[in-house]
Amino acid sequence: MNTRGILSDMPAIPLPSISGDTQKVENTDFDQLENQKRLDRRAPITPTSVSLSANRISSCDVFIGLLGRKPSLLRFANWLRAELEIQGISCFISDRSRCRSSRKRGVVERAMDISAFGVVILTRKSFSNPYTIEELRFFLSKKNLVPIYCDLGPGDCLVRDIVEKRGELWEKHGGKLWALYGGIEKEWREAIDGLPRADEWKLEARDGNWRDCILRAVTLLALRLGRRSVAERLNKWREKTGKEEFPFPRNENFIGRKKELSELEFALFGDVSGVSEGDYFELRARPRRKCVTVGWNRGIPLEERRKQKGKEALVWRESDKEIELHNAQKTGQKFTRRRRSMKTPYGKGVASVSGESGIGKTELLLEFAYRHHQRYKLVLWIGGESRYIRQNYLNLRSFLEVDAGIENGVENSRIRSFEEHEGSAVSRVRRELMRNIPFLIVIDNLEGEKDWWDRKPVMDLLPRFGGETHIIISTRLPRVMNMEPLSLSYLSGVEAMQLMQPGEPREQHSIAEIDALRMIEEKLGRLTLGLAIVGSILSELPINPSRLLDTIDRMPLRDITWSGREGNSLKRYSFLLQLFEVCFSIFDHADGRRSHATRMVLASGWFAPAPIPVSLLAFAAQRIPEKRHSTHCLKKLIHSLPCGCPSSYARKSEAEAVSMLLRFNIARSSARQGFIHLNHLVKMYARRRAMVGASEAMVHAVLSCGSVSDHADHLWAACFLMFGFGTDPIVVELKVPDMLDFVKKVAMPLAYRSFTALSRCEPAMELLRRCTDVLEAADQAFVTPVEKWLDKSFCCIRPVRTGAQLNPCLWQELALLRANVLELRAKLMLRGAQFDIADDLIRKALYIRSSICGEDHKLTVSARETLSKITRLMATVQISSSP
Repeated sequence: MNTRGILSDMPAIPLPSISGDTQKVENTDFDQLENQKRLDRRAPITPTSVSLSANRISSCDVFIGLLGRKPSLLRFANWLRAELEIQGISCFISDRSRCRSSRKRGVVERAMDISAFGVVILTRKSFSNPYTIEELRFFLSKKNLVPIYCDLGPGDCLVRDIVEKRGELWEKHGGKLWALYGGIEKEWREAIDGLPRADEWKLEARDGNWRDCILRAVTLLALRLGRRSVAERLNKWREKTGKEEFPFPRNENFIGRKKELSELEFALFGDVSGVSEGDYFELRARPRRKCVTVGWNRGIPLEERRKQKGKEALVWRESDKEIELHNAQKTGQKFTRRRRSMKTPYGKGVASVSGESGIGKTELLLEFAYRHHQRYKLVLWIGGESRYIRQNYLNLRSFLEVDAGIENGVENSRIRSFEEHEGSAVSRVRRELMRNIPFLIVIDNLEGEKDWWDRKPVMDLLPRFGGETHIIISTRLPRVMNMEPLSLSYLSGVEAMQLMQPGEPREQHSIAEIDALRMIEEKLGRLTLGLAIVGSILSELPINPSRLLDTIDRMPLRDITWSGREGNSLKRYSFLLQLFEVCFSIFDHADGRRSHATRMVLASGWFAPAPIPVSLLAFAAQRIPEKRHSTHCLKKLIHSLPCGCPSSYARKSEAEAVSMLLRFNIARSSARQGFIHLNHLVKMYARRRAMVGASEAMVHAVLSCGSVSDHADHLWAACFLMFGFGTDPIVVELKVPDMLDFVKKVAMPLAYRSFTALSRCEPAMELLRRCTDVLEAADQAFVTPVEKWLDKSFCCIRPVRTGAQLNPCLWQELALLRANVLELRAKLMLRGAQFDIADDLIRKALYIRSSICGEDHKLTVSARETLSKITRLMATVQISSSP
């Protein structure tokens, strides 16, 4: 069916006049074809360049028609198109009202004619547009119309209501729209009345359901096009991400922060809608750094500021729809080169929030993500701690369905260096985030602007600013990436009182009790974390505020050394630390001396910043030694049980302890089943307060119950304690049998997975190198002669023996494990083109295995084959590099 045939039956409609300074239509196929044509003019004319547009249009499955330049509408349309194309469904998108030539109109008509389905995005302005009415009539005649109602519904699209201006929607925009349409009233009515025929789609895009609308549209179109695999893949992806998208459940008792939420929305989108729209006019937009800087010389009159060199006068224009910043005059002066913090550019998709620990940064970001998650395909939450940020970033591969690993088969492709492997993995994830599909990246608690491992800027991980993907950063730093962050202030007095008195108060507090609450608030430094703990204590226990204040004041602090950066930061929160001790006393009173809940908190300080599995935390809590030996045999028996076979009493105690930590706001629940999360301040204090043995308990818990695939962060934390990376000291020293188990079950699998699955080459190789050093030190201790008092008494009869002679089986196991580590290092060095180092390592491993196992053992044969492979590759590289 030819579009020209149907369009010829309609009256001639002149193109709307477009001023010369109107912005060019973005992200439409017209402009892509036009740009390609300009490029083709510079190059010799070839059949490929001439037939480019024809080849593209001949494979069009879906035509998308829209009207308008509203940013939210363009964002929605671009997202829909990108989502369809990423699933293999070819699209053509156009705003036909902006076509300026007959050639473009012909291209559109050709695309409409061959498309299997016509998606028309309808707004309240669409019914007065001639091109939208033509598209509706055309696709209705072909019976392949797919209407998407944007900020309206099928019930709003009634001819009678539109003509008679009935209803809130049409009081302003209704009337005889066919007059603006330029056609005949009958044809206009037929187009509107034909919409119910496509009512089986029922696609409504409102402010709170964009994601669901787009995914449903893609699923239905894929099914109608016969591509059932696309629908199945989308359903599986939705089920997977629905459980793991957010790190924590939503805080239903979230209080305050209305202005900050509006500020974040304005910074990311450039406008405010929904529940935050009432706070719109409290905001002030900030300009780009390249143009002007707001805040200089505010006391100087306007005329004098105009005369100053390098500065421009600003004019603020405020309306119901937008707040814009315009230059009143344009000067030729260049911007000063002095380094200053750049104000966050509003509407560019990036924002940062700064504040001290416990002020509520994570709560703010979590609330914003829950409010606006439908505007994004997915919320990607990344822990910003320097040692883990790159690993957390590369873990996004499972959500983005990107392969970030290192390919196997070094002979089949060019062997790349470790840096190239890591850069390629980062670029694959980054490239996926730079499509027209919007994601929200939340970097929580960014510790520094450079990666801890290689000192590369964190900026290299992020997609470019100004794209569809938005970025929010929370940090304790005063400035991030040369941008001035949103400084998070304290809650107001009313909000603080509401947080300390959750729900309906049991009785009206007297003035003395109100004063006690005010005193607690001031002594806590008005930290949100402390206020929430106070509120939980007052709601859980029959205690009034004045008595609680007296209890906290009388609670002695532990004798703790306040050295180092963490110690100095904790010294400022002495009253909060006393509040922690009150909570520990409550736990001990409820569950006996050194309760399970208190032990969990003390053990948590040595885990990674990620949410902690309750099973690992409970096992570590059980392994923390007592100061005094308990006289209860039953408790000793329970604590001696292994992690895999807990008794019913232990399970009950574990569940009660977790419930107590959650109820008193010491910990918060995680979105993952069986995980909890503790605040940074709580974990810092736990590390300072915990007695000797807590760190060893954490390492034993990871060794016994840890999983490389599920608990990688905590396995790395245990490795930091065991091997002392960087300038950190070695905190935990295990006995030789336990150390061998740790290297075999934790370190080697962790290094191999980090290398192959995440392309984290340098951390993996550094971990294996430190394992080699530890094993060599243990081997040296085994071959060093040892003297016992029994040997001294008979020194003239028997010679002094070594540890290897005293325990030959353990020494052989140590030597063979050392050979395994050397072989693994050699194989990984081979993938990074480090042939000389790989050759040296595999020869050491071959010598150890041949000495212990013999020349014909399968382990020795395997090492010899690896050596041959390395030699062959070295010869190949030398031949290819020779002139």
